[in-house]
Amino acid sequence: QVQLVEAGGGLVQPGGSLRLSCAAPRSIFTGYIMGWYRQAPGKQRELVASCTNFGNTQYAESVKGRFTISRDNAKNTVDLQMNNLKPEDTAVYYCNALLPPFNFWGQGTQVTVSS
Repeated sequence: QVQLVEAGGGLVQPGGSLRLSCAAPRSIFTGYIMGWYRQAPGKQRELVASCTNFGNTQYAESVKGRFTISRDNAKNTVDLQMNNLKPEDTAVYYCNALLPPFNFWGQGTQVTVSS
C-alpha cells in the first residue's frame, strides 16, 4: 500500500531544474525524519537528502549545493528542489518517512536527465 505520494518527476535537460513534492498523513509527517532516496537501474537505493523533526538536514555529497530539502508543516509535505541537474541524477526518487521502528515509502517518481 502506498503511504506517501510523490509528484514532480519528469524529463529535463542537463543543467535544468525540477521540484519534487511528497505528501504524507499528519501522523507520519510529524515523525522523526523525512527524506528523499533515489535508485538508478541496477543500483542500490541511496539517501539523497533528509530532514529531522528538529530541522537538521543532510545531503549526499553528490548533490550538496544543488539540491535542497524543505518541509511545510502546514501542508504536511516535504519537497526536494533539484537544480543544475546532471545525467547522473537520473533515477526513481522515493519519499521516505522514518518513525522508528517503522519506515514508510511512496511509490516513486521518475527523474530523467537527458545527455
